Amino acid sequence: MTLKLRSVGASDRGLIRSGNQDALHAGSWLVAVADGMGGMAAGDLASRITIDAMAPLDLETPEDALVAALQGGIEVATTRIRRAVEEDPERQGMGTTLTALLFARTGSCLALAHVGDSRAYLYREGVLKQVTRDDTFVQMLVDQGVITAEQASSHPRRAVVTQALQGDEVSPAYATMVPWAGDRWLLCSDGLSNVVRADTLAEVLGGYPDREACAAKLIDLALRAGGPDNVTVLIADVVEEEPA
Repeated sequence: MTLKLRSVGASDRGLIRSGNQDALHAGSWLVAVADGMGGMAAGDLASRITIDAMAPLDLETPEDALVAALQGGIEVATTRIRRAVEEDPERQGMGTTLTALLFARTGSCLALAHVGDSRAYLYREGVLKQVTRDDTFVQMLVDQGVITAEQASSHPRRAVVTQALQGDEVSPAYATMVPWAGDRWLLCSDGLSNVVRADTLAEVLGGYPDREACAAKLIDLALRAGGPDNVTVLIADVVEEEPA
């Protein structure tokens, strides 16, 4: 039996925003979520540029080339965003988060790339773990012991990111992990994680085996919580399949 990645994504502009600046890619080897910022048109553009730069990675990749592939995709996105700003100075300040997961062709390894405050969660054997660390001002305060994680969730500056893809040099976080059959990954923009508690996320991830139904339920919960931001949800399951 070989491990495979099966994914589905969904996005909603929410109840307050006039448009949707999020973008996603839900593929067989690559899953990614980007949350644009810096003005409506520019935010749209930055997230789409980034997902378009990452999408070509959605192919069979050797285990030892996963991180390098993600690095290359981010370099392409950074260059394209920089060029877009040079073409129109009014785009200055636009940027996007990125959280991406790349699955090896053997099914024996996966790599994660992260910058900004979109998140990746791993639901394994009934336990939910936040795998990414937010690049935000409030997370920095939590790390320094100035505030608690509970206080961070309602802090007035919780949306301030400390780094994003904006055309400049950036230091994404990279990690590799060994996947298990039955793993369920949740990648999401902060439109979900800012308004739906982690224990509720775990309950839904464990209670809705169907990926599309699971994604729809999570978006519904974000909207019921006020839907103050665009909300994007990507569910990726690690499944066992007979080799072709």
